[in-house]
Amino acid sequence: MSDWVKNMQTSSDAETAKWEAEKVTFIHRLPGIIRDSWGIVKGVLLYVIIGIAIGGAIHGYVPEGFFQEYMSKSSWFAVPLSVVLGVPMYANAAGIVPVVEVFVAKGVPIGTALAFMMAVVGLSLPEATLLKKVMTWRLIGIFFGTITLFIILLGYLYNIVL
Repeated sequence: MSDWVKNMQTSSDAETAKWEAEKVTFIHRLPGIIRDSWGIVKGVLLYVIIGIAIGGAIHGYVPEGFFQEYMSKSSWFAVPLSVVLGVPMYANAAGIVPVVEVFVAKGVPIGTALAFMMAVVGLSLPEATLLKKVMTWRLIGIFFGTITLFIILLGYLYNIVL
């Protein structure tokens, strides 16, 4: 556990104990909650904006037929390419589903489209910066490497089966 997590846990436990002892109501706790929440948002906002900008640049400048050409079932590198292209994007699972639906409708194999979706959701750059708060770079590398490997394997498996 990183020092930041230990400090946050200790600070949180002390504040909670104080509030419990003094029987502080939720309304009186709210300014502290908002202040702490805003501190977290300020800490990650830049990275979220950068991730959205990269995703927007890919959306705006990648030629229309690019994904269909390079992500076809006959391309052996389609699944790893979809994972690499998904990493700089930043979206939640609900936000990426329409994109995956368009990919599948345009002929991208389902395993490749799912690998792309899992990479967007599970391997985003803003996620790595958030994880840095609680993990070492080595552990983040192991996490991302393991997740990447299994996303690629599942993409190939789905392409073979379906």
